[in-house]
Amino acid sequence: MSWLHTWCGLVCGWLLCAIFLTGSISVFREPVTLWMQAVPLEGSGQQPLSLNERLQALRLAEQHLSKTAPDAGIWRIGLPLQTGEGVKVFARSLDGKVQASLHGLTGQVLPEPALRQTEGGRHFMSFHYSLQGGIAGFWVVGLVSMCMMVALVSGVIVHRRIFQDFFTFRPGKGQRSWLDAHNASAVLTLPFLFMIVYTGLAHFYTSYMPWPLQSLYGQERSAYSRYESELKARPEVKAASDAPAVTVAGADLVGLAQQAQSLLAQPVVEVLVQRPEHGRATVRFMEGKPDTAATRQMVNVANSATFDAVDGQLLQLPASPPSSSFASDTYPVISALHLVTFGGWTMKWLYFVLGLIGTAMIASGSILFAVKRRAKSGNEWGVATHFMYRCIDALNVAALAGSALASIAYLYGNRLLPLALELRSGWEIRVFFAVWALSLLHALLRTTYKAWREQLCALALLCLGLPLLNAMTTGQHLLLYLAQGDGRQAGVELTCMGLGLLVAWGAWRHEKSRLGKSVRQPRAARGAISGGLT
Repeated sequence: MSWLHTWCGLVCGWLLCAIFLTGSISVFREPVTLWMQAVPLEGSGQQPLSLNERLQALRLAEQHLSKTAPDAGIWRIGLPLQTGEGVKVFARSLDGKVQASLHGLTGQVLPEPALRQTEGGRHFMSFHYSLQGGIAGFWVVGLVSMCMMVALVSGVIVHRRIFQDFFTFRPGKGQRSWLDAHNASAVLTLPFLFMIVYTGLAHFYTSYMPWPLQSLYGQERSAYSRYESELKARPEVKAASDAPAVTVAGADLVGLAQQAQSLLAQPVVEVLVQRPEHGRATVRFMEGKPDTAATRQMVNVANSATFDAVDGQLLQLPASPPSSSFASDTYPVISALHLVTFGGWTMKWLYFVLGLIGTAMIASGSILFAVKRRAKSGNEWGVATHFMYRCIDALNVAALAGSALASIAYLYGNRLLPLALELRSGWEIRVFFAVWALSLLHALLRTTYKAWREQLCALALLCLGLPLLNAMTTGQHLLLYLAQGDGRQAGVELTCMGLGLLVAWGAWRHEKSRLGKSVRQPRAARGAISGGLT
């Protein structure tokens, strides 16, 4: 069992460090995306819009679409919730698509904000589950996740005193200190790690294990939707197939919106008008997601109400609280646990901190392996033994310090790459992988001690310098974010600065322990000599 834990942890540990780190960052993917887009600040004092103001915005959007896309098969209208926000309109027809942002009071088309082309925080999420490698990367992540489940189970079995050792930490003891740190971080995050790995695998259950679904529902594109429909066991709304196609130019969207708002608990944020080639046109009103910090429910699904666009008949009521008999209730809970769509910012911060501790646990296990095996080295790889240990040390550096450097370099690339660069978001991702590869090359060329010191120092400087770079390239800065009440963009920079200080402290401790060893070693040598003489 010990060898199973060791080799599952070692072979997959290097990738798992990067997967866990980027997964922890992706918890805040929306604020990261907002920061990387460098959205022009709207100013402070935004106030919620009243129902009448939002209905007026809907009326203006309807008038705009009636003029620009009267025969479109679909209208999509995004209603504002606060002052300063525009009305998003979208229409698609055979002639093309119409997409614009309108002023909520005048209906004038607003100029598109000068946003940076970027993948934003979605890159960290994509890397987390696919390594940005498509289907192949998706399966690699699934494989290493299974290996981590094996390593967690075997680790509990192997370390029979793991809970007792959790309360024991002996700093400055070399290998013993690494084992104590590994045990403590493992016990602290053990329930979280089990949950996050299991729910990550279960979230893609039909992708990792598609054969049962295919055997029952076939391999057509509609197979999954039919399976999901039967799993929910809830009736679907179907319009009469023999009814002629109609237009919705005369539909009273405002009146239907008032009726829908009386049925929904949250404000209506989106209106979807669909006119199929066969069947009756429908209008669907979708509410915003409830505040996850103000509700105790784990699954917070936005409801909707659907009406007939011609006679205003209610076709679909908002879903009532789901019955516990539905088998489909399990999957939303699994997804909510993994994607942390509940508990508000408090839960997001908890996931972020536990994710970083889990990353440190994986990294300390890989470092502990190298320390233990080098101490007991029996020339197991022959003439290549020294080279193999150098590679293991370099991979340990690149897995933790290198992946963190690549992540902060990704943010630097967003600010330093030219705005007019073609396929700019792709180049930002290339910066991420290039810095990660350079980290590995640097660790191979330098000694292990110097590689750790230099990369940790570089990481600390980059984290601490990010707010200065942002101020120099965009004119926006931390004090401006705080003055405007923009906690999300301010949080990105404050978090980077806090992590920079933490990494700087770690680099200082690493240097201090190194100096302490260099002082103690001569004394030990003199003691051995004097002992031998006596």
